[in-house]
Amino acid sequence: MSDTPAATTGIGSLGEDPKSDPQYIQFKCLPPGGPLNRWSHAVTREHDFPGAQAMLYGAGVPNEEMMKNAPHVGIATVWWEGNPLTSVVLDFGKIVKRAVEKQKMLAWQYNAVGVSDAITMGGEGMRFSLQTRDLIADSIETVTCAQHHDANIAIPGCDKNMPGVVMAAARHNRPFIMIYGGTIKKGYSNLLERDVNVSTCYEASGAFAYGRLQAKTNPGAEGRTPSDVMSDIERHACPGAGACGGMYTANTMATAIEAMGLTLPGSSSYPALSPEKARECERAAEVIKTTMEKDIRPRDLLTSESFENALVVTMILGGSTNGVLHFLAMANTAEVPLTLEDIDRVSNKTPFLADLAPSGKYLMEDLYKIGGTPSVLKMLIAAGLINGNIPTVTGRTLAENVADWPSLSPDQKIIRPLSDPIKETGHIRILRGNFAPEGAVAKITGKEGLSFTGKARVFNKEHELDDALSRGEIPQDENLVLIVRYEGPKGGPGMPEQLRASAAIMGAGLKNIALVTDGRYSGASHGFIVGHVTPEAAVGGPIALVKEGDTITIDAIKNRIDMTNVSDEELNERRKAWKAPKPKVRRGVLAKYARLVGDASHGAVTDQWDSGN
Repeated sequence: MSDTPAATTGIGSLGEDPKSDPQYIQFKCLPPGGPLNRWSHAVTREHDFPGAQAMLYGAGVPNEEMMKNAPHVGIATVWWEGNPLTSVVLDFGKIVKRAVEKQKMLAWQYNAVGVSDAITMGGEGMRFSLQTRDLIADSIETVTCAQHHDANIAIPGCDKNMPGVVMAAARHNRPFIMIYGGTIKKGYSNLLERDVNVSTCYEASGAFAYGRLQAKTNPGAEGRTPSDVMSDIERHACPGAGACGGMYTANTMATAIEAMGLTLPGSSSYPALSPEKARECERAAEVIKTTMEKDIRPRDLLTSESFENALVVTMILGGSTNGVLHFLAMANTAEVPLTLEDIDRVSNKTPFLADLAPSGKYLMEDLYKIGGTPSVLKMLIAAGLINGNIPTVTGRTLAENVADWPSLSPDQKIIRPLSDPIKETGHIRILRGNFAPEGAVAKITGKEGLSFTGKARVFNKEHELDDALSRGEIPQDENLVLIVRYEGPKGGPGMPEQLRASAAIMGAGLKNIALVTDGRYSGASHGFIVGHVTPEAAVGGPIALVKEGDTITIDAIKNRIDMTNVSDEELNERRKAWKAPKPKVRRGVLAKYARLVGDASHGAVTDQWDSGN
């Protein structure tokens, strides 16, 4: 930082930011290469904004030298109580704040809100989940810009949090680093006598409804009834702080964002309560200063190459279909071209290697013990599957960041060798056909087969299917395609996740089922599932026209989903007869969301109106 007080610099030194997107409000700033208080200088210089300076003194600026010279670093903790995924990030923020202040910078901690997907799953509260991604982006953009912060350190901990903070960074485009809140430890069920996690709860619910849940030893004895097993799982599935432990949405996004160079190496695989996570928080202060000194901005790192890395890592690790939605939204915000065709292309060339939950055996805690995400990235860089030359927040390349990390041991069982993949191509398939002309996203690991044909059974809301499963009404003697519609971004509203249904079906052992929706599935979902069907039912997409008993074929080889017994003429007749349902939510945040949100095939963003989506 310059020893010359910024107050001696004339107003002419403030100019336009050449890296600012003209679609946003423009803030004048100091040029790079000088003082680091480039944006805050506008309100702390001389006496142009005496009220602002008075408020800043009242907020804790210790003296005039700091007022005039110190950069302002915003620390955004996506924190709230009542959710183990985010319960520790406030404390992480305090560690970061102290470390930033040691760098002679001003640290301002503030909060963004969120929703626990696991708590809201299967209920009306889940409708609020996806819109928090954009609410988080709005909140951080608002504080960073309005408070004239010179940099932003964001600490998310749950599914939508990660893309939300990255979208905010792409909007304000000021120096930025993300610290992932970290993964949870494994739970253990005494009655099942095995490791459990939050996903176990939902699969156990299905087994319970269909009479298949029992203790491993002495089932049915006193204290070992199916109800006792459920209570035991509920009590022990989440033993403390941290994000859900499998390759669910939180860990999918965290590993992908690390592969993009937006975090310190190891951020995505350090457990929340590990010493390494606390040290990462301390080191972030040095790294954010480096990004400021070198003028490393989010949009310098959010490139086609870094998104390619994110997609490859997601396919390798068996990540969540929600990643598709979030990558599209992040790229849209950063003005990086990315389409469903790109996702399909990467999936077609990338093997699926990781034996991680939900479809596999291991959790992120296990991956951490064999070297974590950096060791995986090191292997993928050596194999030429991802680009190690991309720049990162450290000022070094991705390859340089992971060079000193241990290589994966040939004896470890979590990441299969390239010569022996679980599946030769990616598990995420982009389907099209007369059922989803603008695309749908399928999660097909190959364990459940590569094609499915069955009769449609139609549910107009998720709760209708949940109720049918709870009553044991889904038969096991015929192939069925269970269709849940009017749950898209507009129709839900909110595009709720449907883990309760998908997990219940797995727990019930219903192998004759495929699930299809214009809503979403959780990262913990597995089985033959297709989500994000576009156009959604609420706007009259073909999913709104399907009838009970129609034959639906899903083909993950040809990447098709079709109503095979319904002609174009019949579809046109059904379309003429269809009437859009009147929205049930007409006020409040979800009504606003339904009015603003675009379709799932473009990321379901809320701040774009002129692109036709």
